[in-house]
Amino acid sequence: MSTYGVLGLLFLIAIFGFFFGRIKALSSADGDIKKLHSLPQFYGLNAVFLAFFPPLLVLVIWTFAQSIFVDERIKRELSPWVLAEQSFRNWLVIIGSIIGLVWALTQAKLNFRARPRVEQMILVLLAAAATLAIFTSVGIVLSMLFEALRFFGMHPWTDFFFGSTWAPSFSAGSELSILPLLWGTLYISFVALLVAVPIGLYAAIYLSEYASRPVRAFAKPLLEVLAGIPTIVYGLFALTTFGPFLRKFFGDGGFLGVEWMSDSRSVITAGVVMGMMLIPFVSSLSDDIINAVPQSLRDGSYGLGATQSETVRNVILPAALPGIIGAILLAASRAIGETMIVVLGAGAVAKFAGNPLEALTTITTRIVSQLTGDLEFDSAETLVAFALGLTLFTITLGLNVLALYIVRRYREQYE
Repeated sequence: MSTYGVLGLLFLIAIFGFFFGRIKALSSADGDIKKLHSLPQFYGLNAVFLAFFPPLLVLVIWTFAQSIFVDERIKRELSPWVLAEQSFRNWLVIIGSIIGLVWALTQAKLNFRARPRVEQMILVLLAAAATLAIFTSVGIVLSMLFEALRFFGMHPWTDFFFGSTWAPSFSAGSELSILPLLWGTLYISFVALLVAVPIGLYAAIYLSEYASRPVRAFAKPLLEVLAGIPTIVYGLFALTTFGPFLRKFFGDGGFLGVEWMSDSRSVITAGVVMGMMLIPFVSSLSDDIINAVPQSLRDGSYGLGATQSETVRNVILPAALPGIIGAILLAASRAIGETMIVVLGAGAVAKFAGNPLEALTTITTRIVSQLTGDLEFDSAETLVAFALGLTLFTITLGLNVLALYIVRRYREQYE
């Protein structure tokens, strides 16, 4: 029996346990619910928990450990043994589920405290989910950290953090400085914020202060549709539509007859398209923050004779400014970590340049490039991707923490 077959059987046993747990509890009370300590469904849920989750945990741990410690080649060579081991695992899981079901049915009696037991089990599941999320984050960070330490054992950290050239060479003599990549990342993110922040903020002000209820009900979901578009679609739009349009306008024979732009991939191509992607992000956060400003501040301003525009400019925006700054910082961290748009629209040139019509590269682009292909993680040119990723993670984490601190402080001020 396959793993999926075992899962399906566990589901069937759990469903069986739910209904028969209820029936067993009601039969012990002669059909009178008032005699039971808990509602009948709690007895059924107790059977579900005991018959499904412990065997499921055994199945997941066993399968995960097998995938780690048993190589695929060994599985093929020792296929009879592996099949016997999987059969033993499946029967162990099924028998454990049946034992849990029988145990739950024996507990479904008149005075059994089913509701507190189920609530304790739910609490354990919630705590396990939170713990799993924490350990997943820690595992990701540690995996990057260990590989980054291997990189710094092969390549001097002074060149990585303080050098000025990015020139990987898998033969010898690589210069792997993050500064040109960091410059391209921050430059493109800055252009994206120049597009997203004014448009998103103005859209939020209009929707929260000026738009009628029907207009807001129509425009706000329509604006947030942009947030549901995959980033690869934005990247293709930058590569095939917006970039060639800019090249046609600023290229050879274009604006003033001067070739300002030699490639459709550039800082402004990736930055503007990324800004389009960030508009609903900034707008939605800013709208929530502006709506959180107490109505009493608006009424007080109107009572003093201020117009609506004066109230927005002199009362609402200053009151919402900390939260808006937090929203901008969150948008900046999103822009810094973006991958597909900059891979397709920014270019692959690692250098210091101020012309937004030139191609530059970013940290995420170089991570993709260094890890593309059939590579072994035994050279500095490959392991540098983990050092880049760890640095990028540290930057975005710092921006997120700062933004959440500012937003939390703002919310505490008006709650």
